[in-house]
Amino acid sequence: MLGAPAIAGLPQWYIEGQLANYQSAMRGANPFDTVGLRMKSMSLSLDLEGDLESVAEYVASMPSVTAAVTLTGGDAEAGQLAYGLCSACHGPAGDGNEALGAPPLKGQHDWYLLAQLQKYRSGWRGTAPGDIRGATMRPNTLTMDDQAMEDVVAYIQTLN
Repeated sequence: MLGAPAIAGLPQWYIEGQLANYQSAMRGANPFDTVGLRMKSMSLSLDLEGDLESVAEYVASMPSVTAAVTLTGGDAEAGQLAYGLCSACHGPAGDGNEALGAPPLKGQHDWYLLAQLQKYRSGWRGTAPGDIRGATMRPNTLTMDDQAMEDVVAYIQTLN
C-alpha cells in the first residue's frame, strides 16, 4: 500500500492547496512522515506554469469512489458525539467547507483519516510555520486518544 488517499472528485481548491502546501514544505517536510515526503517530491515535478492547476482540475473532475471500511475498532455511536467538534469546519455531513479550507471527509479511506489525525497529534502535520489551517486542526487532535480517533473515523464512515 502506498498510503495514498482517495483523491478522485475532491474539490479543485483543496487539491491545489495541498499540492502548494507540499511544494512549500508545509506538508511532507517531517522526516518521520515518509508518505508525505514521497508526495512532496512528486509535487515538485509540477514545475511548469499551470501544472498544479491542471492536475487539480483533472483530479476534481474524476468520479469519486467511496472507500471500503477496513478498520473495525471504532464505535460510531461514540464517534458521533466527538464529531460535533469536527462538524464545525468539515460540516455535519462531512462535505467540507472551502471558506475554512476544510476538506470533505466522507468517502475517504478510514485508515487514511486515522493516519492524518495521528500525524496532527504527533506534530508531523500542523506545525509548519505559516500553516494556519493545520495549526487550527492540530489542537483538536491533542485531546483525542487512539480510541477516540478510531471512534470519530468510524462515525465518518457512516456519512457515506
